[in-house]
Amino acid sequence: MAGSAALDVSRNGLVVRGGSRFLATGTDCSDDDSFFIYDCSKAEKKLQEDKGEEGKTMYRGSDNILASTFSRSGNYFALTDDNKRLILFSTKPWKCLSIRTVVRRCTSLTFTSTDEKILVADKSGDVYSFSVLAPYQDGKLELGHLSMLLDVAMSPDDRYILTADRDEKIRVSLFAAPHNIESFCLGHTEFVSRIFVVPNYPDLLLSTSGDCTLRLWEYKIGKELQCCHLNRLKNPEATPCEKVESQSPVFAVSRITYCCQENCIAILCDCIPVIYIFQLDDTKKQLTYKQQLTFNHRVWDIAFEETQGLWVLQECKEMPVLLYHLENGQWQSVSKNEVLKKISNNLHENWTMVEGSPGMDDSFSSLYKTTFDNMSNYLKKKEERVQQQLEKKKRRKNP
Repeated sequence: MAGSAALDVSRNGLVVRGGSRFLATGTDCSDDDSFFIYDCSKAEKKLQEDKGEEGKTMYRGSDNILASTFSRSGNYFALTDDNKRLILFSTKPWKCLSIRTVVRRCTSLTFTSTDEKILVADKSGDVYSFSVLAPYQDGKLELGHLSMLLDVAMSPDDRYILTADRDEKIRVSLFAAPHNIESFCLGHTEFVSRIFVVPNYPDLLLSTSGDCTLRLWEYKIGKELQCCHLNRLKNPEATPCEKVESQSPVFAVSRITYCCQENCIAILCDCIPVIYIFQLDDTKKQLTYKQQLTFNHRVWDIAFEETQGLWVLQECKEMPVLLYHLENGQWQSVSKNEVLKKISNNLHENWTMVEGSPGMDDSFSSLYKTTFDNMSNYLKKKEERVQQQLEKKKRRKNP
């Protein structure tokens, strides 16, 4: 996700990031048009041990932001960049609180529900925790996987830590003792790209994968409740989500976002300008496909905000941000909205920040399994060896 344009939303504001910079602004209807811009390339750097030519000390990596998130309260914001830094901010007012070093480049991060800790997952498969209350304290190793971690999440009561890796697994561990594994959620056939614990139904987990499925779990016991094949959805009438025998294209999901008021789930895929909308039936513990939103431009990211609706960040300078409200059971684009106008104007003036961002899909293309058919090559070489041996025998008999 290095350098990709992305969107983070909380009750205290909205953040749009691209490359090494991010822009933060409010989502209320106040007359305050001010915004906060931060550039990681101008932040404090720590010299790495690697030496370049002529023994000169070199920096490793760029300053591109790899992952970012708000705390549950919205009072804190954290990001990690390609230069192995974890940067923590307070949001009321916006202020950089600390810059710390992480061991490996990170793929995902989240806060505990109490806002006391930041959990950072990295490419080597480890999760470290960093204190929010002691903003300069070093990180503590919590758990590790044997493969790259792609996402990390916490249960709303902070009892469980959930981790998703490249090897198709979702692990549920006790946060107080992460070496105690509560369960595994197994069923995906490719890397698990995103996991999301449903806030108002804390026993349920949503997951997506490179196998192009959205799955619903009772994660504490590792039970799969439903599997939706996103690449086989044609229209909302084709519900519930069921397996189909036809061959379909495969793609990953780059974002899961959820609206508690409507029990709505929005899914953004990494290679097509489409958002899939689902409804969660908490009684039946099932997902129902409701709507498909299509766009003329590439969609970088999406996020629900309870008081406003569904925010959409797209690759369009004239209309960089779209806002959708629920009207008569359907999510409709809003054309006249003061908050939308304010955010769009701020982004338009700072378009160079996100212009040319590679997008989320570049991070997933290299994660798919590759298979090699060595048998045909082996048989061909074996046949050649047999023929060579036969030729040698003939020459010996008839020199």
